[in-house]
Amino acid sequence: MLATGGSAVDAVDMIKQKGGKAIKFVCILAAPEGLESLYKAHPDVQIYVGQLDRELNDKAYICPGLGDAGDRIFGTQ
Repeated sequence: MLATGGSAVDAVDMIKQKGGKAIKFVCILAAPEGLESLYKAHPDVQIYVGQLDRELNDKAYICPGLGDAGDRIFGTQ
């Protein structure tokens, strides 16, 4: 999932620091805010998204989306 885009931007930063060039980003679900953030930081990266949801809510969860996947997996809500 791509919510705010922060982790994706950091991951692409790290790949580029290690010499990565032709980078493609693939996710199943994304919010428009995250796509915008990733594109602004790395306009050269090809982005593929299975489903674009409506927005982020006040907790930065994708709406309608799945909630926070990390919270669901690790029980940290």
